[in-house]
Amino acid sequence: MDNIVICGFMGCGKSTVGKCLAKKTGRKFVDMDAYIEKKAGMTVAMIFEKYGEQGFRDLEHEACVELAAENGLIIASGGGALTFERNVQAFRGKDTVILLDVPLEVIRVRLKNDTKRPLLQRPDKDRAMEELYNKRLPYYRKAADITIHGKDSPLKTACEIMNAVK
Repeated sequence: MDNIVICGFMGCGKSTVGKCLAKKTGRKFVDMDAYIEKKAGMTVAMIFEKYGEQGFRDLEHEACVELAAENGLIIASGGGALTFERNVQAFRGKDTVILLDVPLEVIRVRLKNDTKRPLLQRPDKDRAMEELYNKRLPYYRKAADITIHGKDSPLKTACEIMNAVK
């Protein structure tokens, strides 16, 4: 049984929808950032602080390769993971990549009070978020086998994914 990999911008609902999907399908859910944190013994923010973004991206690539070698998982990728071709290639051909395509306006509301995402810890958070969203979206679209508009409830979105991958 191949993996289902959910990608999309931070705050689009990858983890929330992924947990619903895992519950409905009986598959194991893996949040890639939590997987990396457990393996590294520190939070994503700490990894960024200690090793920089490149150090984090290297750990992220290792996680992609390791998780792609598994079967039957629902994987919520990190927000930037599938913007890198080496990570896309880790899943290509075997696993199904789903893009949760959520408008920036919705994401802004969801991340309004977020203080955990290292790439948004700037005084110009709104502009930084818009620039990053516009930069990443074409990569997500290129990586995805299926696009789901994730504006609905997590349960409804999970059902849409189930129907799409049948």
